[in-house]
Amino acid sequence: MTVTSEQASGPRILLYSDDRTVREQVRLAVGPRLRAHAPVIDWAEVATAAAVVDAADRERWDLIVLDGEADKVGGMGLARQLKNEVYECPPILVLTGRAEDAWLASWSLADAVAPRPLDAITLQSTVAGLLAGAPV
Repeated sequence: MTVTSEQASGPRILLYSDDRTVREQVRLAVGPRLRAHAPVIDWAEVATAAAVVDAADRERWDLIVLDGEADKVGGMGLARQLKNEVYECPPILVLTGRAEDAWLASWSLADAVAPRPLDAITLQSTVAGLLAGAPV
């Protein structure tokens, strides 16, 4: 596969969930681009907390999306760890099990929260806002 300059210049998003269907739901809800004619989003998917920490340490990301309901290591604790340990940590979006969990996600130092069931319009606008540096 040939990577075009348009694809290479798109936002880089690290997506963590131990459930591949959750990762697929997020990618489908956000879409391949943030708007028409925008660069293609470069998604990197990981299924373990160790892979998230390694990727965050090794590479620069424009956004990190973490599943707060992941087994073993949830996204909220992982978000707090990344915010405390990664120099110039990118914005973090935590997916919660329900809207009522937003208060708990504030402890995680996450920049934004998206409750389940995922709403494509809300999730896409939240991702776009985080990537643009807008308060969410």
